[in-house]
Amino acid sequence: MSKKYHIQKSPFIVPTTDGKLIEEHFGMATDQNSQISIAHMIAPPHWSEPFQTPEFDEYTYIIRGKKQFIIDGEKIILESGQSIKIKKNTRIQYTNPFNEECEYLAICLPAFTMEAVHREGE
Repeated sequence: MSKKYHIQKSPFIVPTTDGKLIEEHFGMATDQNSQISIAHMIAPPHWSEPFQTPEFDEYTYIIRGKKQFIIDGEKIILESGQSIKIKKNTRIQYTNPFNEECEYLAICLPAFTMEAVHREGE
């Protein structure tokens, strides 16, 4: 009989060059799950990513700090306790232009992959 649960005792730490901490708990890098990815992230102050147009829905929940989203030219700022769903094929930029780090959870359906994120300039 197979188990009906899986405990992820240690996340996969995604290597980055921009100071951002990415701990994937479930997804392609940890358990080869292509249906969903769940990651805990900490974006340092004054961090940003290039614009992207992902092939997945992304849900973000802010644990502490603030995070800025530029979605189809509209600037949105979320604070601790707030969340957002961004539909796939939406052009977006994630940034933390603030003086404090931002801790958040990101859930992608289907799972995040570099091939599906479509970052501009990469």
